[in-house]
Amino acid sequence: MSQQPDIPGTIIEQAQGKHPASVVLKNVSVFYLTTGEIRREDIAICGDRIAGVGAGYEGGHEIDCTGLFAVPGFIDAHVHVESCMVTPFEYERCVLPRGVTTAVCDPHELANVAGTRAIDYFLDSARRMCMDLRVQISSCVPATPLETSGAVLDAEEIRRYVSEPLSCGLGEMMNIPGLLAGDRDVLEKIALFPGRIDGHCPMLSGKALNAAIAAGLRNCHESGSLAEAEEKLRLGMQILIREGSVAHDLELLLPLVTVRNSPFLCFCTDDRNVLDIEEDGHIDRMIARAIASGADPLAVYRTACWSPARHFGLNDRGLIAPGMRADIVLLSKLDECRIEAVWKNGRLVNEALFASRGEEPDFSAFLHSIRCPAAAAESFRVGSTRAETFVIGIREGSLITDRLEMRLPFDGREKRCDPERDVAKVAVLERHGKNGNVGIGFVHGFGLWRGAIASSVGHDSHNLCVVGVSDSDMALAVNALRESGGGFAVAADGDVLDVLPLPLGGLLSCSDFETVGTQLKRIHRSAEVLGCRLASPFQTLSFLPLPVIPFLRVTDRGLVDVERFEIVPV
Repeated sequence: MSQQPDIPGTIIEQAQGKHPASVVLKNVSVFYLTTGEIRREDIAICGDRIAGVGAGYEGGHEIDCTGLFAVPGFIDAHVHVESCMVTPFEYERCVLPRGVTTAVCDPHELANVAGTRAIDYFLDSARRMCMDLRVQISSCVPATPLETSGAVLDAEEIRRYVSEPLSCGLGEMMNIPGLLAGDRDVLEKIALFPGRIDGHCPMLSGKALNAAIAAGLRNCHESGSLAEAEEKLRLGMQILIREGSVAHDLELLLPLVTVRNSPFLCFCTDDRNVLDIEEDGHIDRMIARAIASGADPLAVYRTACWSPARHFGLNDRGLIAPGMRADIVLLSKLDECRIEAVWKNGRLVNEALFASRGEEPDFSAFLHSIRCPAAAAESFRVGSTRAETFVIGIREGSLITDRLEMRLPFDGREKRCDPERDVAKVAVLERHGKNGNVGIGFVHGFGLWRGAIASSVGHDSHNLCVVGVSDSDMALAVNALRESGGGFAVAADGDVLDVLPLPLGGLLSCSDFETVGTQLKRIHRSAEVLGCRLASPFQTLSFLPLPVIPFLRVTDRGLVDVERFEIVPV
């Protein structure tokens, strides 16, 4: 939806002040991310570009910005739009007014359900949107062979996207075991996108990390400690500092945010739902928190704007400077990142701008994606010969889980959960109509003392996942999702207490982001009634099937030891 750049002669004349600019932001305090200076200037805008920055510009439309600061539009360096639970059109209505003028997305969530149709849908949406949505080509569909996905994308199927102009390259390469082992399909995918490969390297170190970087992985948003991020930084990786709904890495990695390091840093959200965006912000909130914690504002704003632009080769943005895109955020307070107005491609961001987009792409192909049989209480019985078992341990604020060993209630034939010690059952049911698998394990940390919660969002193959202390309520919650076409569900004592429908691929709502935020707040309260103490219970549940992040996970094929990269007995 970007405007066509004005012919060079026009912008040259307006830059010289020979003709009035299209728009002039007068008397604004420009934060120069090159020198760190703050100077009171005029910003002359010609079409979708900045013509000039300085004194004395005149324009057909002049806006007095006395008392305001101007910074470049923010860039989210890594996001899965699907985790916001709304369509791309609604996503930009949510984040563009918060200053995010560019986002680099990987649609591998919907691609794991619908294959290349999902990539095409995101590209079609990006072409019609006001903000600049760059669509990376999903590298891991599925992420590993230890799960059942709705689609499988090999190197040949993604080859046609190599020259796609709206793509920044290959999406996060999660199959690190396959890469290190020289898996042919992994290497073929990497070879298609030389120099344009996102990484995903949790807890990778030493020679294995060297190998991943040597293979072409350029960045990583998965650093569980400061030392881990520092090693990656030394070896040339761009560090994407993440603040999602479940994974909170900003505070942990804040010591990295210095002027010296800032060219090699970016901010990202990865997976952040619309309720958290509404209530606690987005990249804007990361900026404010970083500065409040003592980081240099120049380092922080470079990390939010200029550094990701350079890293992804988007050389027409990231600075308030002549020739750059007129992606401008106006702030009343620089340190607090208090946004007063946003300009994208020289146009003020408001409802009129969104109304000008035209028709949203058809998404009907993603309906009716739940194809598993009805669940029964017996589906969740855990037959065993011993009381000892591995238990997944939740770390709130992190995607990493603990590998616990516990003795659970056992009658000689069946192993049961233990609500008094905060141990519930967790199950993943294959929902794409492929094999009907049910993988079962146990999890510590949800706080449930009755009932069950279920989700059709289950990274990254997105099978149905459910956690509960009652087998019958687990079945009830799962079956509620079959009826709704996907989403989140809460059940207790034989009743369905609440459902948040996500009928598009079992991942996205057809509603606006305000409605989804209200629904999410309500269903969080329903989970609290069951005793759940997690801030984001459904997103925490959704990451338990992801077998590429240590240490213990569960997929439709069973309990997964991520370090050993194999299924282990419950």
